[in-house]
Amino acid sequence: HHPFEHTAATEGFPPNVSLCRERLTTLGIDFRECADPAHIPFENGRFDIVLNRHGSYGPAELYRLLKAGGMVITQQVGAQNDRALVQMVLPELPMPFPHLTLAQQQPRFEAAGFEILRAEEAFCPIRFFDIGAFVWFARIIEWEFIGFSVEKCFTRLLELQQVVEQRGFIEGSIHRFLIVARKPSGNAAQSK
Repeated sequence: HHPFEHTAATEGFPPNVSLCRERLTTLGIDFRECADPAHIPFENGRFDIVLNRHGSYGPAELYRLLKAGGMVITQQVGAQNDRALVQMVLPELPMPFPHLTLAQQQPRFEAAGFEILRAEEAFCPIRFFDIGAFVWFARIIEWEFIGFSVEKCFTRLLELQQVVEQRGFIEGSIHRFLIVARKPSGNAAQSK
């Protein structure tokens, strides 16, 4: 129940920009289009808290946007997300976002001046009990399953269908990481 007049949002993906303008601005939320996470169009020290779920970010820019004592909470999709599933159909495909790990991202927040309050990483199972559902999934997550098509991967999909028939499912894992960080209060925040 946070008051809309004290809420702001950014979005850079064009179809979502239109949706945000339509839905958020009518509520009184300060919405601004932003395609570059290194240059977010708000003034210095504007926010008490910044929430980011699966969006691009720059720790230094988040630091700039926060008031002293302000917090950032980000939950991100990690580099190993769906990797085993991708390799089942596209075994030669390189990892598209190898830098998205807690081990690589936490130091970026610390280097920007943040105090890390919480940092966690999780790998959880994801199962498909039907090859049709897997095909749908692979087609909509085109940034992970780069170049996927039924035609291109048909032989491998037939092999996966046999696995489903024998085992009942195919399985991979999702990869997520969470960082909760605070901008120091007082003089420490001003010196960065």
